[in-house]
Amino acid sequence: MTNPQTPADDAHPYLRAATAGIRHHARQAARTSAPADRIHLDVLHGHLTGLHLLMDRLADTTRPQHPAAGRHMASAHLRLWQAATSVHDAFHTLPAAEPTGSDSVCRPDRLPEGPSVLTICQRQLASGHAIRRKTTPADHGPRPARTA
Repeated sequence: MTNPQTPADDAHPYLRAATAGIRHHARQAARTSAPADRIHLDVLHGHLTGLHLLMDRLADTTRPQHPAAGRHMASAHLRLWQAATSVHDAFHTLPAAEPTGSDSVCRPDRLPEGPSVLTICQRQLASGHAIRRKTTPADHGPRPARTA
């Protein structure tokens, strides 16, 4: 069984739909001038972390054939993570709609459990782990002793 060919003008329909949804939401937000709430930031964080993952994969596959483009994409990958981190921080700065107690505190030492509002923390910790894995050199065992 072969995969159907997608016409070139519709090669990325889901990306186009997501972009259209974000544009629509931006227009609605401009009309109502309502401040951001935790629900908006949670959804926006989901988009940013999804873009972060997509950009990571695209940069990895582009870099071998087009190193300069791959470096630019890797920079965009890092900046998406920084944007997601800022949205995560803003999320925790806003007051909760309902008091959730100490369970709504983000604990970077472990993945949060409990209220579903903490899915933003789970995504943030997972994307932080991925960026550190990419940008931090791995320890490949003991280093040879230095000679003076």
